[in-house]
Amino acid sequence: MKSLELNFTLPVLITKQNKRFVAYTPALDLSTSAKTEKEVKARFIEMAVLFLEEIVQAKTVDDVLSEFGWKKVQKKWSPPEIVSSNFMGIKIPAIA
Repeated sequence: MKSLELNFTLPVLITKQNKRFVAYTPALDLSTSAKTEKEVKARFIEMAVLFLEEIVQAKTVDDVLSEFGWKKVQKKWSPPEIVSSNFMGIKIPAIA
């Protein structure tokens, strides 16, 4: 039986919300949180691996990754490219 190995490089945003760190990837729409940055990174990797294992076992890799905007070139998947990450000011009219 042929063994399949998937290797991905994911864009991951880590923020601090109150006393917790949150790791999020828009490439798979997955997030997790923890008390420390080191712990959130470990949890994120564990969660991403479980997610990817599940779609491999369900034989839905092509469908799921395509739905998230991934591209397959020569049998290798690439996540959507992040072209910008900025803070943007938004004004909302105040209701008196």
